[in-house]
Amino acid sequence: MTTKASTKRPAASKSTQKEPKERIAATKAKAAKPVAQEAAPLEPASSHAPAILLEKGDSAPSFTLPGAGGETLSLAALAGKKVVLYFYPKDDTSGCTKEAIEFNALRDKFAKAGAVIVGMSPDSPKSHDKFRAKYELGFPLAADETKATLSAYGVWVEKSMYGRKYMGVERSTFLIDAEGRVARIWRKVKVPGHVEEVLAAVEGL
Repeated sequence: MTTKASTKRPAASKSTQKEPKERIAATKAKAAKPVAQEAAPLEPASSHAPAILLEKGDSAPSFTLPGAGGETLSLAALAGKKVVLYFYPKDDTSGCTKEAIEFNALRDKFAKAGAVIVGMSPDSPKSHDKFRAKYELGFPLAADETKATLSAYGVWVEKSMYGRKYMGVERSTFLIDAEGRVARIWRKVKVPGHVEEVLAAVEGL
């Protein structure tokens, strides 16, 4: 007696048991899983460091930059005056605020000695507006968002924090004489006592 061939289908493997709808739901759930947000990256280190640093007696690089309050600041417009051009990393940070307040406190003495104070950082003019208003700063702040002037003065440099290299402003001050030449340079400035030292140099120029 002959028997009919079995028509029972083989059981599906575990890998194929999941229905299409279940697979789609799992895919959507995976896609919806929030991704941890990373902190804003620091500007990467650049290999284009200035080949030659400015020295005493060099012509000060010219610049024309926007400032706070919609003004335009240029070195050419200050010809015939002593200029204290100080570079700082960022508006409204602890060290930069202390430095600005100390320059501001002695600005009348700088003016009496025939010097104009100009601060410069990569911050925007809008940021400078807030910074000046908050601390009632009575001297101009130039905004070098392209870092072209910072680079020309050799203060846009490679820095390191927690083993990570990045580009930033090296706190520095340049005293420029009435003929537009660099009379004195302070690099890697430590804020305490710095402003008084700069004033003494201006008075002796």
